[in-house]
Amino acid sequence: MSDLQNNIEKLETYLARFRETGVLNQIGGKACPAASGATFETTSPVDDSLICKVARGDAADIDAAARAAKEAFPAWRDLAATERKKILHKIADGIVARAEEIAFCECWDTGQALRFMSKAALRGAENFRFFADKAPGARNGQALPSPTLMNVTTRLPIGPVGVITPWNTPFMLSTWKIAPALAAGCTVVHKPAEFSPVTARILMEIAEEAGLPKGVWNLVNGLGEEAGKALTEHPDIKAIAFVGESRTGSMIMRQGAETLKRVHFELGGKNPVIVFDDADLDRALDAAIFMIYSLNGERCTSSSRLLVQDTIADEFEARLIERVNNIRVGHPLDPKTEIGPLIHKTHFDKVTGYFETARQDGATIAAGGSRVGTEGCFVRPTLFTGANNSMKIAQEEIFGPVLTSIRFGSEEEALQIANDIPYGLTGYVWTNDLTRALRFTNALEAGMIWVNSENVRHLPTPFGGVKASGIGRDGGDWSFEFYMEQKHIGFATGQHAIPRLGA
Repeated sequence: MSDLQNNIEKLETYLARFRETGVLNQIGGKACPAASGATFETTSPVDDSLICKVARGDAADIDAAARAAKEAFPAWRDLAATERKKILHKIADGIVARAEEIAFCECWDTGQALRFMSKAALRGAENFRFFADKAPGARNGQALPSPTLMNVTTRLPIGPVGVITPWNTPFMLSTWKIAPALAAGCTVVHKPAEFSPVTARILMEIAEEAGLPKGVWNLVNGLGEEAGKALTEHPDIKAIAFVGESRTGSMIMRQGAETLKRVHFELGGKNPVIVFDDADLDRALDAAIFMIYSLNGERCTSSSRLLVQDTIADEFEARLIERVNNIRVGHPLDPKTEIGPLIHKTHFDKVTGYFETARQDGATIAAGGSRVGTEGCFVRPTLFTGANNSMKIAQEEIFGPVLTSIRFGSEEEALQIANDIPYGLTGYVWTNDLTRALRFTNALEAGMIWVNSENVRHLPTPFGGVKASGIGRDGGDWSFEFYMEQKHIGFATGQHAIPRLGA
């Protein structure tokens, strides 16, 4: 039996219970269907087959979940941080124990290749361990003495929060948001993306089995315009952490304005990878290819614009074309597959629509530009050359395995092109000139920049973007800044003069 056939058999074992019961909500510690009894279907982008039915929550379910989170909040807030730490480590242990199940279900639900998803669960466990270890110090503040007062600060959890996660790497991104919220002492209502709900249910089960008190973490599946809108407008939810499209972020901000919700947005990107002629071109080529074609190109930090210096552009693009044409597209559970199918027919149509847009704008489709097969949502990895930065393929987030190559002459021109975009999430700079790297990164409009490297995530560092790419930062203490409120207390150190009125 081949590795693929063996993996498909394992997948069927993991999915059997979901096919029988569907993906349920979890409210106040109880697994339950939507209050209305409504469901929707989640299908696999591999062959359009039905995976299972999913509870279609709405405002009534969100209200029940928010009330459960509000009721559970005082006890969770006041629980010793060392106890929260133990529970979060148990959740991490549970993730590791079910890592294969999580990876297989995520591959089938999203189309992501197993070579990447096999590590996603372990990264999720790492997220829980990292924030578990930080929980005991989450409330630590500062001592700020003045001539008459000992001023101290502390932090307190903000209260019940809403977490809305995307469909591209749903398991890992759910842990990234929920782990720091729980470590801070907040309670959570989680609404996963409707395109990929399965692993959120598995994560919820792991948390309950780890001893998380009832109501501390609630799960409501549903559509954005129903469950999502109700969550962002609910008065008991104090903050919304959202990962997704920039347009949706604007909508959430408007919906939360009436209740003055704090928001944390990780939004879109059209990130440049800038390759100067003095760079290590072999490594730059590897990094540029990895950062746009891994994870099916469905990642916010993908380097979707290649800015290559004109002195090396012919050679670099020729090597790029050869490599792109060799990328293996196939079944996501095949260990040899490098690119699987796109998440959904709706997204497939969006991505492939840019092929004709590129032609109309005058760009060249140097590689790819077509679907693969007649079943599922498979698309060939694609490269556009002969592009300029005013084209739609250079300005709009395609969110697929599609790279737009743009040539530049000088450092000044490269910087102008790189910044001439609504987004500002990441940037990747390839040069062996240290002073150029310092100048360029200082002026590049992006929240995160890597020099001579692909995106290498380090959990203590801040993650987030500028401009239309987001508000706020994840990682390290920055996550606690969002999920917690600062409090100042001033203690008089003597009998300082107090102004007397009406004496």
